[in-house]
Amino acid sequence: MADALGRTPQRSIARSNRTRILATARQKLRDNPDASLDSIAHAAGVARRTVYGHFSSRQALVAALTQEAGHALQQAFATARIPGADPLEATARMALAAWAVGDQYRMLISLGRRDLGDEAIRATLAPAREEATATVRRGQDEGVFADHVPAPVLALTLEALMLALAAENAASTWADPAGEAAATALLVAAGVAPQVAALRVREVLRESEGHERRSDVRRFGASARSR
Repeated sequence: MADALGRTPQRSIARSNRTRILATARQKLRDNPDASLDSIAHAAGVARRTVYGHFSSRQALVAALTQEAGHALQQAFATARIPGADPLEATARMALAAWAVGDQYRMLISLGRRDLGDEAIRATLAPAREEATATVRRGQDEGVFADHVPAPVLALTLEALMLALAAENAASTWADPAGEAAATALLVAAGVAPQVAALRVREVLRESEGHERRSDVRRFGASARSR
């Protein structure tokens, strides 16, 4: 029998199982890249055959996780993007957006390279990398970023720096919950003076916090009116 939305209970259960398997796999593989499908099934509270019903192999599961991570990064960039932002602001926004999905981003790189190969990772990251490279090139053309190396090389260097900082943050050897220090370091590595980099990152964070507060007020007002 279908529910009010026309979905069968079995289909709803299957979606719920898939979501739980992916969430559990993300955690298990972050802690132990060698985690087996059996251990993931046990941790997710589902039978081994249930995992294989959704993912035919460990590689298929890793592919799903990397696609999920690539989508999360693209969504974060899209949310952070604003029309008319100069290269400094745009880069700071992208850095903070990448920081917000740091765990998924690192998993995409580390697991994907190991299980899927560099070509698959390049394809998954292509849209985000193209946007980052275009922004770096614009910054170089405007004289705000260093131009001692081509824009694609500098963009990949900045990406590697962000991944290294995210790894340290995840390992609890260095705490930067909002990503302020990481975004500042990235701008400095791009050739921006440290004081200018720190100021621009703080401006973006303050604006983001103000936007979140305004959104909370609007949601509260809408909720109060509906009661």
